[in-house]
Amino acid sequence: MLDHAFPDLESWVLYFRDQEPPVLKHTIRLLNAASEKRESVAGRDITQILLHDPLMATRVLAYIQPFHGKKLCHDITTIGSAVMMMGIDPFFEKFKELNSLENALNCHPEALLGALHVLHRAQRAASYAQEWATWRHDLNVEEVALAALLHDLAEILLWCYAPLLALEVHALQEQNPTMRSSAAQEQVLGIRLTDLQTQLCHTWNLPELMLTLIGGEQNDNVRVRNVQLAVNLARHSAHGWTDPALPDDYQAIAELLNIHVDGVLHRLGLDPETKLPPVEKTSPPTATSV
Repeated sequence: MLDHAFPDLESWVLYFRDQEPPVLKHTIRLLNAASEKRESVAGRDITQILLHDPLMATRVLAYIQPFHGKKLCHDITTIGSAVMMMGIDPFFEKFKELNSLENALNCHPEALLGALHVLHRAQRAASYAQEWATWRHDLNVEEVALAALLHDLAEILLWCYAPLLALEVHALQEQNPTMRSSAAQEQVLGIRLTDLQTQLCHTWNLPELMLTLIGGEQNDNVRVRNVQLAVNLARHSAHGWTDPALPDDYQAIAELLNIHVDGVLHRLGLDPETKLPPVEKTSPPTATSV
């Protein structure tokens, strides 16, 4: 486990480049069950499992990219396409031995909870992004959902491989609630995680489309806005529905979907009067809730 910051971004990239990230224990359990009945398992079944685990999804995308150019003239931008290209049996053979996140961080329970919290947030962001992309009749809903799932990948990897540093960043933000996350990261790590993520995506040859959708810089691109708003909502509501940034989120989502703000609140299960759920549904994740 890394317990010190590297001097520059290149060193961080080199450190993470060759790591094989652990995946959720729940993912391993589902894949093992699917492998036992692989003769009746379809690619979409595997896709549904992987679209709840950004770590596993990244491993599959990174593995398939160096090979696709031999047969195709375009990037593979979905888990479904990656699994289809690999084939069911080769997929299970390649990923039959996986280490779990829970096992990797078993000596760092606070870091495990931190990692699970970010993973839970990523799952919620992917769910929002998928729902809104479907409402908009997006041509490829999975691409949008996958981008939202992978949006905070570098933060998850930091919890996996440098838990003490991740805890230090978290503590700094807790002590300074108005401090931007990028400022806290630069103070502790010497880099911004968004820069690390961009470089890792290039290093792992992840699709350019994923970089575009994750980057959030093309504000005139409706798909990019779809992803960014889903990530924002998941982040701002992570500890409940009272964050002061949420009203602006609701308005932006309403504009994205071309519906009234009350329609957004209804879709989120919130009361238009109080903007709160009838029964609070959001709770901190535990080691068994993700």
